[in-house]
Amino acid sequence: MFHSLRFRLPAFFLAGVALAGIVSTAIAVQLFQDHVRSQSVEELKREASGLAKLYQQAALKSIDEGRSAPDFAAQELERATAARLYYVGAPVFFRQSSGLRELNRSEVEDEWQTLVDGTRVVTFEFTPPGEHKRFLAVGQPLELNGQNFGALVVAKKKTELTQGWFSLFELLLVALGVGLVAAGALAFYLSRRLAKPVLSLSQAADRIARGKYDVAVPPVRGGGEVSELAERFRQMASRLAEAEEQERNFLMSVSHELRTPLTAIRGHVEALREGVADDPEVRAESLAVIATEADRLERLVGDVLDLAKLDAHRFTVLREEVDMRSLVEGVYAAFGEEARRRDIDYRCETGASPVIFSDGDRVFQIVSNLLANAFRWTPDGGRVELALASSNGNVSVSVADTGPGIKAAEQERIFRPFWSRDGGGTGLGLAIARELALALGGRIELTSEPGSGSRFDLLLPTTLPR
Repeated sequence: MFHSLRFRLPAFFLAGVALAGIVSTAIAVQLFQDHVRSQSVEELKREASGLAKLYQQAALKSIDEGRSAPDFAAQELERATAARLYYVGAPVFFRQSSGLRELNRSEVEDEWQTLVDGTRVVTFEFTPPGEHKRFLAVGQPLELNGQNFGALVVAKKKTELTQGWFSLFELLLVALGVGLVAAGALAFYLSRRLAKPVLSLSQAADRIARGKYDVAVPPVRGGGEVSELAERFRQMASRLAEAEEQERNFLMSVSHELRTPLTAIRGHVEALREGVADDPEVRAESLAVIATEADRLERLVGDVLDLAKLDAHRFTVLREEVDMRSLVEGVYAAFGEEARRRDIDYRCETGASPVIFSDGDRVFQIVSNLLANAFRWTPDGGRVELALASSNGNVSVSVADTGPGIKAAEQERIFRPFWSRDGGGTGLGLAIARELALALGGRIELTSEPGSGSRFDLLLPTTLPR
């Protein structure tokens, strides 16, 4: 369970949200803390400045009237300001009965001299004697007739400043909790939506592993990577099904193609062994049949080996000078007898005489396969045309027939190994022709319509690519 996508996706999602929330909370609390401290310091400075002016004015008035230092009730001032009041030095400003606290040197060691001199405003922290809590304080210089007499200190507990932090922290925790609940619900929904098609693909993969390719992968809505994966999986299943069908066709076709010549060879061998064919002419005919069928077997095995080498990219080609006109005329002559026997209008046009650098035997094999396919589908009394042309550094050999034509949906399929439109033959001729053409740096183009025959064009470069 803990290793499943359905669990890990929400877990990682929630962990990310929680981490982002914690970092955001820490940053927000720190910024709020800095803001509150800054505001508190400004407020203490204003209070200290106002009280210092109050004492200064009262002291001047007392001097003018010949009275003693002003007397303000410190407790009332502290209640009014919600702060504690201290002084450093400056006895001319305060009476002992005022209740104002005096800071000692031991309590504010670092700031003591600055406070005594009263030359500038001082912001500091200290712990009053007998207490354990820290205070934030501002020391305001006390000046009388241009002379400094120490400082008035206004202080507040730091714990009072943190009360706002805790309130903010509580609000942020509540917001984080709500966010985690919402994120968890969303992550659970997304994980189910993502995991469901993935589980379906996993189950389909199990079926395919058992050799059952008729799997139905449910469509994934919304597009994205999972939808694309499902589509690729469907294509894979379809191609595996086609590969299995091709394998069956191959076994059936090859077994049939092998059985036919083997049966003929066995029959004639038995006849020769038993002495049935004693007549020299009959014996010669039997040997001729055996030789023909052996050649047929050799071609079939050669085709299978050639295709295997081409698929494995272990096929080597020669680089030699090839007279295309002589080659085409040689291929044309090889099918002349079949054309006469079937009364096929067989024509050859070789107006050009190009010479290319390629593998002559393989070019011959390609053209032979194209012609063999044309004769196979052309009815008796039909027409087959072979033509050679050269232009723009390329050589083209075209084979046209008046067969039934090829549907658009089948024009790509006919170049696949072991596939045949009528289930006859091995289905290797066109597959080998196309792979050989690609190996020689060329290609085969097909133009065909049902009922209008077909035209195959072999396009080759004049120089074999390295």
